[in-house]
Amino acid sequence: MNPFKKLFKQTFVYGLATVLPRMLSFILVPIYTAVMPNPALYGEVSIIFSWLAIFNVFLAYGMETAFFRFFYKAEDKNKVISTSLISIIVSTVVFFILALILQQQLANWSGIDVKYIQFTIYILVLDALVIIPFSWLRATEKSTKYAIIKIGNVAINLGLNVFFLIYLPKIVTANPSSVFAWMYKLDYQISYIFISNLIASGVTLLLMLELYLKNKYDFDKELWKKMINYAMPVLIAGIAFTINEVFDRILLQWLLPENIAESEIGKYSACYKIAVFMTLFATGFRLGIEPFFFSHADSKDPKKAYALITNYFVILGSIILLGVVVFADLLKILIVKNEAYWEAMPVVPILILASFFLGIYHNLSVWYKVTDKTRYGAFISLIGAIITLLINFFGIPKFGYMASAVATLLAYGTMMMLSYSIGKKHYPIPYNTRKITFYLSVSILFSILSFYVFNQHFIVGLVFLILFLALVYKLEHEKLRQILFKK
Repeated sequence: MNPFKKLFKQTFVYGLATVLPRMLSFILVPIYTAVMPNPALYGEVSIIFSWLAIFNVFLAYGMETAFFRFFYKAEDKNKVISTSLISIIVSTVVFFILALILQQQLANWSGIDVKYIQFTIYILVLDALVIIPFSWLRATEKSTKYAIIKIGNVAINLGLNVFFLIYLPKIVTANPSSVFAWMYKLDYQISYIFISNLIASGVTLLLMLELYLKNKYDFDKELWKKMINYAMPVLIAGIAFTINEVFDRILLQWLLPENIAESEIGKYSACYKIAVFMTLFATGFRLGIEPFFFSHADSKDPKKAYALITNYFVILGSIILLGVVVFADLLKILIVKNEAYWEAMPVVPILILASFFLGIYHNLSVWYKVTDKTRYGAFISLIGAIITLLINFFGIPKFGYMASAVATLLAYGTMMMLSYSIGKKHYPIPYNTRKITFYLSVSILFSILSFYVFNQHFIVGLVFLILFLALVYKLEHEKLRQILFKK
């Protein structure tokens, strides 16, 4: 099969596995904002999920990326699988024991109720145990199974949220002696959210037990050392990335006055969901392309393929950027139905562009992954994290969540430019920088005009979007036809 067709197919499936569940999860935002009309409650949920994201990185400690690197180059692939599984199992069990012992201290330190700490511990453990099985599915190109399980996880989570938050109160109110009455507790919304998440994670692990059951558990100490050496810079990069991605909510909690902090976080987090469209695209693309990067690293002229892929990522991303900005007013009604949250809408274009920059950065990062120079990825991500922390620290007291949005944009923009500049010296790839800059600049200009200058006037924005699509078609349709229909 034409490698580009294969790439597009995998990207579509992985994208579906990411986008479709997330599209379903958008339903949760209007549900949460309906059952939690006070943004402060949703702010509390957002803070807990931020800590979940941070600890997820520590529990993965770069082994997912290390697994890909060593799986493709190893003669004995089973040894890579076994060593990775044992490593994750041991580290997860150690975390589980320590976290349970220190749960009260963790609650005091984070400011989160201890009952929510317990939920997060169980969720983190279950999610950690499926890291290598999911990586194995991707590495062996079992994309359909990957997609089904990922979609199933979110479908279960979504279904339970709908049941607990909407139907259970109605059932018990209409019939207090109902068989479901024992499940219902007043003002238990946050717990129901994490119970739903916990059950979904448990079912996912059960569906992924195949790899655990058929594994021979042959631990190779020397291989593990090599994998850890490769993974440690990825861990540092992951921590820095998570700081860029979610730590702003925690900083908002720490730096804003206590009486408004959680309410502001709730508004910011709800409107952040509209920007997730770009994140979905970039994540789906990355999941499809990462195995492609490694498997084609030794092929004939891989740099040309990498350059072409990045070119079309920018084109598609530019369309999504402008499209989401033009339809932002409609999307806020569909996704964030409670008007109490709409105050944060001005952050949406900034966050979409920030996610776009991050997606470009992931495409550009191929040079340090295929050359085993992952320390540069850690360095670049650390620079981004420092920018995030500094701007948030000095900007939040005066500008609130707007400082957080700008910090995210500047951090990812800097990481993108650093990766491109350093990559030119170590692994030069012939990117068409003129074309990439042109598409990026035009989409950003049209987005600024549509949202800020013309105040989200739908007709004006639609004209800009049609003009941009016509421009892309005129410049790219011949090349796309060659790629897609070449055997």
